This record gives sequence, structure tokens and C-alpha cells, in this order.
Amino acid sequence: MGNFSYKKTLQADLFRCCGKSGLFALLHTYIFKVEFRYVFWMRTAFALSRRKPLKPVSLMSRYRLYRMKIWLGINIPYNTSIGPGFYIGHFGNINVNYKAKLGSNCNISSGVTIGEASRGSLQGVPTIGDNVYIGPGAKIIGRIRIGNNVAIGANSVVTKDVPDDAVVAGVPGEVISYNGARGYVTRTEHGGK
Repeated sequence: MGNFSYKKTLQADLFRCCGKSGLFALLHTYIFKVEFRYVFWMRTAFALSRRKPLKPVSLMSRYRLYRMKIWLGINIPYNTSIGPGFYIGHFGNINVNYKAKLGSNCNISSGVTIGEASRGSLQGVPTIGDNVYIGPGAKIIGRIRIGNNVAIGANSVVTKDVPDDAVVAGVPGEVISYNGARGYVTRTEHGGK
């Protein structure tokens, strides 16, 4: 994560989740929304891993994230490049390759896989733009680029580039319109201020 500010990034994540920021909103959301709790520990483990020398608290945050991974079925490594405003709509069977890059204000649903292709012309991992909605069960595989303001429909399998403002559906995923992610990606105006 290039220009990472723990506080601003976490504030943007919190605002995407509940539409508020501040200590009370943080505590309330942390207690009642387990998906946000995973994001909290993911961001915390990343921030602590950047401090040298590595402290025991950094290892404890990674252990906490590991426990959350097992409990919630979310496998997004702490060192994955994810922009501010990250939102997990529902937990369960979420897998993101640590080399993938996700932009700001990205929504991920249950059953999503963002994975690596290990051979062929698409060998590599996806790069996902800003303000992207990824529906339940969607699979995004290989060295492809997903543009900004894109909506990927439920159970779609995407293995080729997707232009900005597209709506993708089906197996294999095809562009069905250019209405984008309007209405799916909300509360983006905080921006980590």
C-alpha cells in the first residue's frame, strides 16, 4: 500500500461500513459488525508490520487476524494492497491473493475469489480499480484489469479486462451494460479525512 495512513484508511473503512466516524462509531461497529472487525485487524497488522524492529504486538495482531480468518472464512492477507474505504458486505468463503491490488471504496461479498492464474497469457493477479462492487460468488482470476466504477454480478467468472463503468455478468463474465456500480458502492465521500 503506497501512501498508507493507518488512521485515515481506517476512518474511510469505518465510514463505508456505518456512515459515521469517531470513537463511538468505531467501538459500536467493531462490536456489532464482524466483517469490519476483520478489516480492523487486517489494517492494524499491516500498520504494525511496517514498524522496525518488529514488536510482539505486531505478531499478536497477525495472530488475531489469523483467528478471525478461521472463524469468519475470510482469507485476505494483511499485506494485500487495498485502498481506503474497503467494505466486506458479508463474511464467508472470501479469498484474495496477497499480490492482488484493490483500489479505494471496493465492496466484496461472500464467496468472492480474487486469484492468481499460474500459467498461460493471464499468468498473474488482478488489479481492481476504485469504486468497484464484487457480487456474491464472483471469481476474478489472472492478470487482468478491472476498471473504475465497475459492478461484477453474482457468480460471474471474470478472466479478461473490464472497462470503466461496466456491469459484468455470467460465466464467462461479459459486459451487459455501462451503468457501473452506482447504487452499489455508497458512502464514498469520507475519503479518509
